Amino acid sequence: MDFYEQLWALLRRDETGRGLARWLPTPDFDALTHTLLSAERAVILTGFPVDCGGVFHGETDGPSGAANLARALMAADCNAILLCGSVSLPQVRAAAGVLAPGAEIVCLPDRATAAFAQGLLNRICPTHFFTIEHPGKSADGHFYNMHGCVIDDMVTDAEIFLPLARRMGAVTIAVGDGGNELGMGALRPVVEAHVPHGKRLAAVGRANFTLAAGVSNWWGWAAAALLSAATRQRLLPSPEEELMALQAVIASGGVDGCTGKSALSVDAHPLSFHLEQLRRMEDALCAAPCRVLSGV
Repeated sequence: MDFYEQLWALLRRDETGRGLARWLPTPDFDALTHTLLSAERAVILTGFPVDCGGVFHGETDGPSGAANLARALMAADCNAILLCGSVSLPQVRAAAGVLAPGAEIVCLPDRATAAFAQGLLNRICPTHFFTIEHPGKSADGHFYNMHGCVIDDMVTDAEIFLPLARRMGAVTIAVGDGGNELGMGALRPVVEAHVPHGKRLAAVGRANFTLAAGVSNWWGWAAAALLSAATRQRLLPSPEEELMALQAVIASGGVDGCTGKSALSVDAHPLSFHLEQLRRMEDALCAAPCRVLSGV
């Protein structure tokens, strides 16, 4: 397998059987690499809240992936800003503190009004708008978790950002793993057919690039790997950095989104599994021939 094939095989792993990853269409890795390289100003929205007995916590999937994406983009001379709701703010700050300490962090108001979104995007003038593991509205106008339960009371409505960013000329890129995340609308037929509660929870908002994986955080690594191959830099985090980031996210109150537990896990996968994924991605990158850079 070539570099892209190896990368895609890793991203499509579905060890917990959630049902989406195995049915995903292969992304256009060349086009994705080109648009990542062209990013000059990026906004990265993340944060998925979890109800832990009436107390809301941000989950461990999302903050580290967003921070790794910001880190890689900044190394490629892009100004990256992390955006999240108040529930996930401690986890985003914790992950960024380890992986992307130079990134600006902006907190959404409890109600993300059009005026706030317009003002933020006017200030930043983003060339790219990313969303990674943030709830997206379904066809009935509600937000759902993976169990098909309404979570409207936990979520800051950020739906306005994708269409507004597109109208301002930004490339929009959405990342998810269950189909209920903002921007996953292009995968709605797959989500409805293969994901538990898919007909209820499938998000309808669309992005220019729709990227899914077994775990959303993995796309933070994948974007770093693509930029690494194109710029000949080492942009993937080390296992030690990834461990420190997850520890910091948990210490800040983060919980596993699948189990609701404060543990060294992401989406019910233990840390050892994630670090093996990272190692394999690093191995694939190191073995990648120079032709990966052709046309970039």
